[in-house]
Amino acid sequence: MAGLVAGVLHAPLTAIFLIAELTGGYTLFIPLMIVASVSFGLSKYYIKHSLYTKRLALEGNLITHDKDQKILTLMDIDSVIEKNLIPVTAQMTLGELIDNAVVKSNRNVFPVIHPSTKMFEGVILLDNIRTIMFKHELYESVKVKDVMQSPPDIIRMEKDKMADIMDKFQRTNAWNLPVVREGVYVGFVSKSKLLTAYRKNLIYFST
Repeated sequence: MAGLVAGVLHAPLTAIFLIAELTGGYTLFIPLMIVASVSFGLSKYYIKHSLYTKRLALEGNLITHDKDQKILTLMDIDSVIEKNLIPVTAQMTLGELIDNAVVKSNRNVFPVIHPSTKMFEGVILLDNIRTIMFKHELYESVKVKDVMQSPPDIIRMEKDKMADIMDKFQRTNAWNLPVVREGVYVGFVSKSKLLTAYRKNLIYFST
């Protein structure tokens, strides 16, 4: 029984004292310690989380003693989403892109969305059109769909936790990643804003 409690709950001390108290078997304290320790060790090796913490871990809401993981768990994705980018549509001409977005924005990223469903379709980077944006003869012939591209990755609000988002930035080496909810464009997250929020939380938990 002590082995079962220690293994399932990942609580060897609770198992030892609980069973000893229930049975009055303090003369078997050493065997209880051995059984509980072995059970806990094997269970921890094969099953990282206990029965009660497994669901929280799967949802990404488990606060641990790992400071990095704790900070990421407590960070809110909504606080780092930037929604001030000007969206464009794939059927816009180069001239419309420049007049309606480029000259009105201080950003170099422009999300491409479907005009009616608002589904995210791609992205325009200012660097990618810099060589043609001053060629007025191309303003009507070139469309956004001709120069748009897929982002290196997409942040999906319905399933990505903050740790997943950090991993995507690290893996893609991107500075900006789009955020969608069920495919619908929400905004962008920039690596600089994400790291700034992380540093603020790190300072808060370190003081």
